Amino acid sequence: MTVQIIVVLILVFLINLITTLSYSVRIVGIRTGRIAVSFALFNILVLISRTAYGFQAPLLAKTIENNINSGAGENLFEFRLIIFACSVATIMGGLLIPTFQRILSIAVEKFSIYKSVPSLLLHSFSKGGITSIRESVVVPSSKNFVDVNFKRDFPWRVFIMNIVAVAIITVGVLSALYAGYLNPEFRTTASNLSAIINGVATILMFIFIDPFLSIMTDDVVLGKTKESLFRKYIVYMIIARLLGTVLAQIIFIPSAKIIAWIATII
Repeated sequence: MTVQIIVVLILVFLINLITTLSYSVRIVGIRTGRIAVSFALFNILVLISRTAYGFQAPLLAKTIENNINSGAGENLFEFRLIIFACSVATIMGGLLIPTFQRILSIAVEKFSIYKSVPSLLLHSFSKGGITSIRESVVVPSSKNFVDVNFKRDFPWRVFIMNIVAVAIITVGVLSALYAGYLNPEFRTTASNLSAIINGVATILMFIFIDPFLSIMTDDVVLGKTKESLFRKYIVYMIIARLLGTVLAQIIFIPSAKIIAWIATII
């Protein structure tokens, strides 16, 4: 395993961990009554995630170029391992949500005092900040999993759309780059198709998933929906995300073959 692949595994894990933790931001906004500030602080982590995402494709492309030039051929195991890292990160993110939402809640409250992100970061490394973070570490309650009910009032459409969108985003870059192995002559064209693939998945999320969670957030704030029900739906979304990474393993090779074919005919 090359250094590039190890770095990609770390970046992919970080990206999916932050994405999974994003579900807890709405809960923090509801509890603190400061939804805008909650998202503003979380966007710092989003910036890190997007920066990491920018390095993923070039590092993988470099590995593919080296393998093609050296005649080493494709290494399917490495790509499978990267997708598996997405699944592991999703599980870890789900388990860390109770701890993260407590830490973010403290950060939101402290932000009203310091009113500066650098000052808030400095406070987090102080003795009081470290103590608060340590005291916020909790084990997820088993009740969150016991309450899961796939029969009563289950949002099947949003659930399935989330699975599909996550699967497409997970394999978008990977399949496009792997298509370079299948069709080396058009590997540049194939790699550029990843933006279109991810665009389709992003559209699905913005049309079906984000509006659904936004409406539920507003309903909880207005008292129309219980917070416990909203938390249950967040668990559903995390499960859907995990299933999406599993589906990504299944559609990875077929997607790569389709992209390689499209790269030839366009």
